[in-house]
Amino acid sequence: MHYKKLLTLGALITALITSSSIVKAMEKPKTMEDMWKIIEAQQKQIDALQAAGLKTNENKTPVETTQKPDNKEATNIAKSPENKVEVSAVKNLERKTNILSAEVEKLRTNLAIPEEAQLKGAYGLGPAASKIYQVGKGLSIGGYGEAFYKDIVSDQGGMNSNGTLKTPSTADLQRMVLYVGYKFSDRILFNSEIEFEHGTTGSGSESKGEVSVEFASLDFFIDPLANVRAGLMLMPMGLVNRIHEPLFFFGNNRPVVETTIIPSTWREMGVGAFGSITPELSYTAYVVNGLDAEYFGSAGIRKGRGSGTRALANDLGYVAQLNYDPDALPGVNIGTSAYVGNSGQDQSYDGQKVNAFTQLYESHLQWKYRGLEFRALGSMGFINDSATLSANNAVLNNQYGKGPVGSENYGWYSELGYDVLPLIFNDTTQYLAPFFRYERLNTMAEVAEGITANPLTDQRILQVGLQYKPMSQVVVKADYRNFSTPSGAALPDDFNLGFGFIF
Repeated sequence: MHYKKLLTLGALITALITSSSIVKAMEKPKTMEDMWKIIEAQQKQIDALQAAGLKTNENKTPVETTQKPDNKEATNIAKSPENKVEVSAVKNLERKTNILSAEVEKLRTNLAIPEEAQLKGAYGLGPAASKIYQVGKGLSIGGYGEAFYKDIVSDQGGMNSNGTLKTPSTADLQRMVLYVGYKFSDRILFNSEIEFEHGTTGSGSESKGEVSVEFASLDFFIDPLANVRAGLMLMPMGLVNRIHEPLFFFGNNRPVVETTIIPSTWREMGVGAFGSITPELSYTAYVVNGLDAEYFGSAGIRKGRGSGTRALANDLGYVAQLNYDPDALPGVNIGTSAYVGNSGQDQSYDGQKVNAFTQLYESHLQWKYRGLEFRALGSMGFINDSATLSANNAVLNNQYGKGPVGSENYGWYSELGYDVLPLIFNDTTQYLAPFFRYERLNTMAEVAEGITANPLTDQRILQVGLQYKPMSQVVVKADYRNFSTPSGAALPDDFNLGFGFIF
């Protein structure tokens, strides 16, 4: 019955090839459950191979089973092609099963935290903040940090009358951040950012340092077109507010336009939707608690953020962003965003209640081509009832020192950098880019009748510097910023030297 034996071996080889194909298709199972399924399937293959080998031996002729072969004959049987295939198949599957069993144990001991950082952003967040989206299930931890030395440079009277600098030079651990996420299932995950500023919390003083939850939200995945996010969320405004890790903006300081006109890090409590209308066009839209006009001032709306700290929600805000990444132009991103909502929060200002309707609009362009990086952003804001808000601030000026509120504000900047190392060293993985940035902003571009604008709110900033990345997760930065005003009001320059990292 030799042909039956060959058929049996052929079936076993087919099963082995099929099993190997399944294993190859699932080379990187994401969860322990996936691994156990593969292990169980392989164990069945091992049992089948061993049982088939035993059955073949039992079906041998009486002569073969009753006559004891000599040592030479036994050796020849063991070396036969059929037996070699059976032994090899069993050993191969046992080896793969042992490897997968070890991986399961590794997952158990490592809490399912990815070992390799995947530098890829997702759903509008930065790469380190997006690690949770790459996990099959369970816990994910990432983070970033940045620190720098700032040397204040005297410029156009940037000295006090007694000859001292207006602002001292400082060395600061600006931020140390942890991203902690948990993926409950393929449909639901939690993501958060916890930030420690200035190396300590001091004595409850923000100027000495603080611990803040930058965002903490649940994502519910329903369809690529429409998904839901709820919790404390970063506002989808501009380029830096959501992607603010130090490797992804030039200079030690974030652009002033994107910290003042668009106040970073701007986050509010709310709920909203995000998704992709087409593979090239994505959107984010939230309903959140409104800003608090009580804290608006000459510096703009920044202090009016709720930040999830018992934020007033008598008035709501509405924010949305569209981003277009055309396949025909790789490396190009074009986007726009808008925020509107009342900010009065049912409070009394100078003896009356006002809506303080607040609007903020921005558009941006990014282009990355080989070693070239170019960005441009423009933003404009409007605040209704600024005269009443300014009068209220005048009454409380000795307490808060906020100053009058502008009815219009604007800001824009443009920056360009180029990685020069590939021009010097072929196939280098390091990065060295000289860059420059020019910013123009005014938080009191227009004021109500009878209000005098503060000349220091109208600024021009020219910045030059170097950005060096010895590897993709670490950056060293040096830059110089020149501040000036059209009115000639004195503003000191600064030199900054620092580093940043993500993981």
